[in-house]
Amino acid sequence: MIEILTPAQVDRARRTGALVADILASLRERSVVGTNLLDLDRWTAEMIRDAGAESCYVDYAPSFGRGPFGHYVCTAVNDAVLHGRPRDQRLEDGDLLTLDLAVRLEGIAADSAISFVVGESRPAESVRLIETTERALAAGIAAAGPGARIGDLSHAIGTVLTDAGYRINMQFGGHGIGTTMHQDPHVSNGGRPGRGYKLRPGLLLALEPWVMTDTDELVTDADGWTLRSATGCRTAHSEHTIAVTEDGAEVLTLPSR
Repeated sequence: MIEILTPAQVDRARRTGALVADILASLRERSVVGTNLLDLDRWTAEMIRDAGAESCYVDYAPSFGRGPFGHYVCTAVNDAVLHGRPRDQRLEDGDLLTLDLAVRLEGIAADSAISFVVGESRPAESVRLIETTERALAAGIAAAGPGARIGDLSHAIGTVLTDAGYRINMQFGGHGIGTTMHQDPHVSNGGRPGRGYKLRPGLLLALEPWVMTDTDELVTDADGWTLRSATGCRTAHSEHTIAVTEDGAEVLTLPSR
């Protein structure tokens, strides 16, 4: 299903997006050496509840996962990149942490992910991974607007990733979003320009470039959810929810402060 939102729904999406971004900003501040991933999940649940919102994850049970996700935020550390299921693990200096969060507020969902290095260490390849996904995300957003096609966004994202020397896994990518978290159209992180669905004002998309240092192959963790790099290399993931407008694209998942 491809859903085109009304102006009133887009306005509600702005509030949802700001909430997602604010929660992620708070979690980033709390993600210090020694923080337990289960505490990050607990804090997320509290912030969602206090905002009168609902989690898009806790009861989420797609075909690629093992039963309901059962947690409120994805926490992917180092070689984990997607669907990181929180577990009893404390963060260490130099860990590369990705936090991925989707919530629904007033009936509209928003989805965002951030990657960053914990503590004082700044491993060069980790920083490069993160910066590359952020640049790819910015390129995808810049390519979005009325009349553009999904392939234009995919091509813009993929060009940044491949020019940086990374291989692209095409199994998971961006997606439409609206009254539910995952909708059509799928937005691959690589593709040919001029192909695919033509963007219209009112369309919401979650764009999410992600890469792994030296592979494009994934393995599933024993928890049935967490996806890791097949070689054990580090990974990074950046995501924003955008709204297609008459003038281009508006990023919805920016902090309110």
